Amino acid sequence: MNVRAAASSIPLPLLRRGKVRDVYVVDEARLLLVASDRVSAFDVVMHERVPHKGAVLTQLTAWWLRAFGALVPHHMLSADADEIVAAVPALAGCQRALAGRAMLCIRTEVFPIECVVRGYLSGSAWKEYAASGTLAGEALPAGLVESDRFDPPRFSPATKAETGHDENIPLAEVRRRLGDDAANALETLSRLVYARGRDLAASRGIIIADTKFEFGRDGAGTIRLIDEVLTPDSSRFWPAESYTPGRSQPSFDKQPLRDYLEGERRAGRWNGEAPPPPLPAAVVEATSRRYRDAFERITGAPLALTDS
Repeated sequence: MNVRAAASSIPLPLLRRGKVRDVYVVDEARLLLVASDRVSAFDVVMHERVPHKGAVLTQLTAWWLRAFGALVPHHMLSADADEIVAAVPALAGCQRALAGRAMLCIRTEVFPIECVVRGYLSGSAWKEYAASGTLAGEALPAGLVESDRFDPPRFSPATKAETGHDENIPLAEVRRRLGDDAANALETLSRLVYARGRDLAASRGIIIADTKFEFGRDGAGTIRLIDEVLTPDSSRFWPAESYTPGRSQPSFDKQPLRDYLEGERRAGRWNGEAPPPPLPAAVVEATSRRYRDAFERITGAPLALTDS
């Protein structure tokens, strides 16, 4: 597989191709997730690839799931290329293509809800609060400022949008869609994983301002944590040493990319829709460096680099 190409090429049936991940069917009980170096911003996929981004997303998710131990059921069977090939003989000869960026997973029926946990008032939550004093239409305390800490964190579910932005919804709407038992389970598991991740990241000098989780139910009825977990794509990571309420915070994600694109929009060189403008090499490298820095600060180890 040429990981710089727009898509992976694996000798298994392709189930779907997302903005970042390609999902393949192994059998009725298992899926193979392969994370590419594709990158999107403002819901537009860029032409350029960000080196090692897919490896960061896969290896950081695997690191968190191992760190959680028995805290929460999850879908990972293995993120080791040799183990994956041994478990799926059809992938013989694909070790190099899979190394560092593939995960063999338990197949689940995915809940159509993004389980967002917000520890701080930022992003879309801040925009809504600044405009109306609410989050998902529900009133928040008066006088909050951007990046204020929520104590306790807020469970803030959202719809899963195939295109465009997810929409924040109240917990009552989740109960209506999924039933009380499932809604309660998703909130409990989301809060549990966020709390453990927040505390561990804090010991490494990183604030997890907010994050989104996905869950699915396996064939035996067990609810499992799925997809990516506490990565720069699914979470807002802030350096603790520079945290200051009342403003936006620097983050360990694709901020250099967003900053560049915002500049192109302000200058009238891009309308915010596809096709995107070409990215300078310096922006691509700065974005890649942010992802690698987040991985190394959280795990305390260098990223196992893959071809990119």
